Amino acid sequence: MPPEDAELMQRTAAGDERAFEELIERHQSRVIGTIAKMLGDAGAAEDLAQQVFIRVWQSAPRYVASAKFTTWLLTITRNLVFNETRRRGRARLVPMEHEDGSPREIQDFGTMEPGHKLEEKELQKAIAEAIAALPEQQRLALILRRYEEMPYEEIAAVLETTVPSVKSLLFRAREELRAKLLGGRG
Repeated sequence: MPPEDAELMQRTAAGDERAFEELIERHQSRVIGTIAKMLGDAGAAEDLAQQVFIRVWQSAPRYVASAKFTTWLLTITRNLVFNETRRRGRARLVPMEHEDGSPREIQDFGTMEPGHKLEEKELQKAIAEAIAALPEQQRLALILRRYEEMPYEEIAAVLETTVPSVKSLLFRAREELRAKLLGGRG
């Protein structure tokens, strides 16, 4: 049976680089995915994920397993993402093209008819833009719930708030998305 995250953190605190590498292997896709969804920028997500894991390494001697490791990890992720968002001035929308000019695929729609593919791509683009425009707390709560399927209690721990507050953030996020996508306000 593989070691638990808390055990790997203890070993990391003692300078065990292999334990640290195992933590990275276990959790990097979740960290990168969450950051990419928050920033809409896969390249920046990988760079910021490296910073997250540098913080994990640096904080390992002070780590106390009082909550799930993933909650602690996503709290570090949240702090760095919010700092990056503020640094950029506001959430960036996902560009339609890569830096080299090639078209960005939002989602693979398999064998749909060409007209349906276009409609689906436009819908996915509109959803991505609407999510990117949400306030950062709402955006992170929505991403953690919808894409990471985290329970309300863990989201509350990551956001350092209460479960009712998380439910309120999610409600407001969904209402804003509904308004933007249905052309209400905004």
